[in-house]
Amino acid sequence: MTNFADCSPHETPSCFPPFAQKIELPKMMPCSCEDQRRTSHAPRSGLARGKPVDLVSGLSADLLRRLIERIDTAPLFAHTYAHHLNLRFGSITPVDLLHSAHQHGLSGLKIHVEDGEERSLLSMNKSERRQFRQSAAQLGLKVHVETSSTARHDLDAAAAIARDIKAESVRCYSRYEGRVSEIIRKTIDDLRALRDIDPEGQFLFTLEQHEDLKSHELVEIITTVGNPRLTLLFDFGNMINAYERPGDALATMTPLVTEVHIKDVRIVEDRGGWGHLACRSGEGDIDFHVLLRDLLLLGEDAPQVTAFGLEEEVGRYAPAYRFPDEPADPFTPARDPSTTDLPANETLEDRLARERNDAARQVHYVRSVLAGLRRLAAEQLNLLTTKRPSASTQRDGII
Repeated sequence: MTNFADCSPHETPSCFPPFAQKIELPKMMPCSCEDQRRTSHAPRSGLARGKPVDLVSGLSADLLRRLIERIDTAPLFAHTYAHHLNLRFGSITPVDLLHSAHQHGLSGLKIHVEDGEERSLLSMNKSERRQFRQSAAQLGLKVHVETSSTARHDLDAAAAIARDIKAESVRCYSRYEGRVSEIIRKTIDDLRALRDIDPEGQFLFTLEQHEDLKSHELVEIITTVGNPRLTLLFDFGNMINAYERPGDALATMTPLVTEVHIKDVRIVEDRGGWGHLACRSGEGDIDFHVLLRDLLLLGEDAPQVTAFGLEEEVGRYAPAYRFPDEPADPFTPARDPSTTDLPANETLEDRLARERNDAARQVHYVRSVLAGLRRLAAEQLNLLTTKRPSASTQRDGII
């Protein structure tokens, strides 16, 4: 079994596609990754500047207590895409990733049915899936299944796998070519079949915002389908490609978000729109502090978000799909499932080691962000309940 604990730091690659370049971001967005690491930001922007104390200064005592409690119990999941290259070109298996999640004290594993090539869940027979299920149970881990399609045969296959391994949820997203209105119609038709695919109501299904559709279009799909077991998965960076900002997208999707993919990206200009290049967490243009705070606070009596998937995918580039000057019903080209290319200037062994290191580092980074938020919330709660100013709330940094 691969050892995930002995990884050493490596630098993030700085390659961009020839038609894309790093941009001076629009107003309300940071133009420097260094600035992003040093500052936190105003509520609901996901990209705007601000002071750390602003993250909690407007919260009531009840909301501060809720935030602290939910940070303490945040359901962090490993994600197979963080080990995408190792699963394609290395020797890591899905069971290895269960052990990695357990070693890092995570709640579970989000696993794509095709990750692992010939070792994937899709390629396993029922006996092998049963062994996978038993490993997850012995380690006390939850499992969520993912597929990159809403087509009936793909959803049927994902649901069959989910049954075999006793997964809790199935994530999907559409990859149709055509006018946006046509993609929405086809996706609605696909997802209406979920009642037949899962007549017992065994699974929760999530539709991910995946670069081509805007937030209000995803909300339209979910509300039109009208299946109470179908909600949205919020990805930290995928709305960029649909020419939306993270905070704006979250504000639109908020009532329907139950799962999350955490990653960082650098926003790049692409033919007048925005593409994104995934990078190491904390080194890009996404404000983890604001998004995690807002997501953790969703839900009154119980957390609305039930899984935060750690989806580090350093080096993956996704082009722009939506544009500020697009027509009312724009055309979207066909897409392949997400993949990350191997760099030409790095050995396979080094690249695989760097990917393992990046995945382990993300776990520590996200936990450090959560620890910083918790400290600020506790200090602000103390300030509200004792009416005595706390000097430490005036610090310029969180972590």
